[in-house]
Amino acid sequence: MTISTRLLSTATGLLLLMSSAFAQQRIIVEQASGSPRQEGSVRVQSTVNLFMAGTTGEGEEAQKLRDRARRLVYDMAARECDLLRDVLAKDCRLESVNSNIGRQYGQQQQEGFTVNGTMNLQVTLK
Repeated sequence: MTISTRLLSTATGLLLLMSSAFAQQRIIVEQASGSPRQEGSVRVQSTVNLFMAGTTGEGEEAQKLRDRARRLVYDMAARECDLLRDVLAKDCRLESVNSNIGRQYGQQQQEGFTVNGTMNLQVTLK
């Protein structure tokens, strides 16, 4: 066996070992993410932070403002897939929505609620 034949044989063996290790690593990553991804798909996260001025007590008006704040986040999440389809996605699936409302009040601040929303989506690229 010549030196070039041995090198070719060794290089081929190393490539097979490396490709096997890469395939195992890819499977682990997909399993760790919770759901396997389709080829050409990505996860998109969108976050919104805003302030809604108004009464923050325990009355009816404060409850209406909290409901309006959550509805705003949910409406944005509902439209996010439409926007993504217009721009970069063939298909879109909403995976989760999170809304968080904090009360803001005091002498130096305007009374109202801070609203934070996060939506996670999985899209298949065009």
